[in-house]
Amino acid sequence: MLSRRSLLAGLALAPVAGVRAHAADPGIGAGAIRFGQAAVFEGPAAALGLGMREGILAAFAEANRAGGVKGRRLELVTRDDGYEPTRSVTATRALIEEDRVFALIGPVGTPTSAAAQPIAAETGVPFLGPFTGAEFLRDPKLANVVNLRASYFQETETMVARLTEDLGAKRIAIFYQDDAFGRAGLAGTQRALAKRGMELAAEGTYERNTVAVRSAVLAIQRGRPDAVIMVGAYRPCAEFIKVARQVRLNPTFVNISFVGSDPLAAELGDRGVGVVVTQVVPYPRDPAVPVVAKYQAALAAHDANAKPGFISLEGYLVGRMALAALGQLETPTRQGLLAALKDGRFDLDGFPLVFGPGKNQGSDAVFLTVIQADGSFRPVERLPAVAG
Repeated sequence: MLSRRSLLAGLALAPVAGVRAHAADPGIGAGAIRFGQAAVFEGPAAALGLGMREGILAAFAEANRAGGVKGRRLELVTRDDGYEPTRSVTATRALIEEDRVFALIGPVGTPTSAAAQPIAAETGVPFLGPFTGAEFLRDPKLANVVNLRASYFQETETMVARLTEDLGAKRIAIFYQDDAFGRAGLAGTQRALAKRGMELAAEGTYERNTVAVRSAVLAIQRGRPDAVIMVGAYRPCAEFIKVARQVRLNPTFVNISFVGSDPLAAELGDRGVGVVVTQVVPYPRDPAVPVVAKYQAALAAHDANAKPGFISLEGYLVGRMALAALGQLETPTRQGLLAALKDGRFDLDGFPLVFGPGKNQGSDAVFLTVIQADGSFRPVERLPAVAG
């Protein structure tokens, strides 16, 4: 079981003029800045929270080795919310009221973020880099929210565009988690289909934190789809694909980034060949991308046994985003951090983030990857006509 507390490391950045505070905000000490993360660390979606945590820790450790931010080390306190909204409320309140964190970073999930974000907003606590593309978090009226990643609407638009243009798909179905997360993906898919005068061929659902997918397979099989868009976590999505292949349902399977790419491939084994996953970060094993090279080095320095992956790369980028903004402040404050992020442009070693009025999301990038026979991922520009 994970310890409730985890010390982090961070990145030294040159300070410039910023906001001064009359009294330090919670989580700011003479020698440290304390962040908090409420996420899932146990159960069928645990790899998502663990991956985000690992990436944030790698970014903070990288910074701490260089002296931190103006001499302050970065710390992280983590609490397990089990990927359940009610537990997320409890964990978030504990981080704010008991652990007295400066900001929340890397929360995981749409239903959990929907429950936790208002609690953070009540006390002006920054809510940074949630691991979800839910559209409601892109509302610029949410003063305490800063997103790193592209939205689910952007991912599903890319999915439908590539399925129709590259593969000529006519009948597209959807498998989704029956909650706010899944319905966000459903809405994005319906929007992308309507843009092309199309409707869903079929749909099937499953309950969060379960792998009960057989009824969904049967419902979707009746729709005779060319492709199935999948909006869920890695274990139920893997189970759906395995059961579908058993009943000879073999459309193109396209998963949304939240799925957890590496654990999905591991769960599928040799049945994963040709499965597509959209991504919102670069390929984590390509050191030719400068930020990926930095990430790989930071990850290895933090944990020599850790393997590069899409989730921990996103966590690393979220950590780097927070550090880049802190580096612009003469004195770290919550409001100063939010102002620096929301008015800023940042180049994270070749991964650009652009914010501005009415835009609290830094990146619009969506990438395509396909699982290969050995379980690895291959980045592609277009979907291959032959699976894999």
